[in-house]
Amino acid sequence: MSVLENWDQWKNFLGDRLDNAQDQGMSQKVINSLAHQVGDYLAKQVDPKNEQERVLSDLWSVASEEEQKAIASIMVKLVENNSTH
Repeated sequence: MSVLENWDQWKNFLGDRLDNAQDQGMSQKVINSLAHQVGDYLAKQVDPKNEQERVLSDLWSVASEEEQKAIASIMVKLVENNSTH
């Protein structure tokens, strides 16, 4: 099963990557920028594998760039708040 097929696994995967980035000293601004780049890549290249990803994909597709940055920032906050570390 792909990490993208299960929402909780996806959030845990993102949380682990976020922890690694913070441990390496990346600033919140850089992390949010990378989250936006990942979100843009996923929206253009990856078919959503579950309902939550479909909602994010639909929101991303109608959002302006500033709104996309806000979505990416919110996803960072979500995984920070759900981090098991």
